[in-house]
Amino acid sequence: METTTKKIGIASDHAGFQMKEFLVGLLSARGYDVYDFGTSSEDSCDYPDFAHALGTALESGEVPLGIALCGSANGISMTLNKHQKVRAALCWLPEIASLARQHNDANVCSLPARFIDNDEAVAIVDAFLGAEFEGGRHQRRVDKIAVAE
Repeated sequence: METTTKKIGIASDHAGFQMKEFLVGLLSARGYDVYDFGTSSEDSCDYPDFAHALGTALESGEVPLGIALCGSANGISMTLNKHQKVRAALCWLPEIASLARQHNDANVCSLPARFIDNDEAVAIVDAFLGAEFEGGRHQRRVDKIAVAE
């Protein structure tokens, strides 16, 4: 698992809490400086609270990449994608995660915690962090994602 930076942000709601904690430990053990934007328990909470904290950190450059988790990964991805500099991709297979980086320059890997196990999460995160944006024809498309303000 290689990346140009060792900083990464992570956020989840209650449904993703256990998997988030597992990934924080794994990434920390691998030498990443992990910025944990919550949640801090399995108590019911609202994913936008933690998604916006991660999105703001990505927009400011505090972290270059992120991992986000909720039950389906849909809600947290939708919230993150409201931030202009965020491209959160729902990743349920390693191949999807790799293509999200290669073709879409995704900077957040969103994981559906209720539908994958820890081993699958590791494979997906490894694929995401191991891939690089290809640029070229894909850059033109990525440039059209943001809404002009």
